[in-house]
Amino acid sequence: MPSQLPPVVRNHLSALRMLLVFTALAGIVYPLAVTGVAQAAFSDQANGSRIERHGKTVGSSLLGQNFNLPKKNPDDPDEVPRPDPKWFQPRPSAGGYDPLVSGASNLGPNDKSLVKTVKERRAAIAEFDGVNPKDVPVDAVTASGSGLDPHISKRFAHEQVNRVAKARGLTVVSVRELVADHVQGRVIGFLGAERVNVVELNAALADRT
Repeated sequence: MPSQLPPVVRNHLSALRMLLVFTALAGIVYPLAVTGVAQAAFSDQANGSRIERHGKTVGSSLLGQNFNLPKKNPDDPDEVPRPDPKWFQPRPSAGGYDPLVSGASNLGPNDKSLVKTVKERRAAIAEFDGVNPKDVPVDAVTASGSGLDPHISKRFAHEQVNRVAKARGLTVVSVRELVADHVQGRVIGFLGAERVNVVELNAALADRT
């Protein structure tokens, strides 16, 4: 029996049925399928690559974080953070490793304020780690593009070994071995340089002491 509905109404009903079908497929079935596959095959990554210690999440291997001493005055927003000598320090971050303000400073290499900041960072890091300013690597004084990179160069990690060992009462050899255990190779064998994930390294360091 032919439909008694006008063509315009039939077209709208067909469009509504298609809308409901694709809403169910794209809004319910597909997300559930992707979530299921992710949890089954890539559970760690799907849950944020969390780093846990004693059953408590202490960070993510994908996000860098600060390792500073507690503030002398917690209510003072202008107090300059002081790096904790007991931890390996990350590279600078334009956003203070706040994931809500990810990004770079957007200052060019010839910007006078950036040049001044880099010089000040180099001097401070050299004094903190007890090395010659000329030996401070580039990544120790420059932020990453995202401001959230948890990696530092192998050279910067080795620069901090003596300071960390002394602050924790450990042997230099044991700390150097710990760094060596956390050196990550080049991406697919030839991209980039060898690097060390500071968050993972410090989590392993905490288990040693």
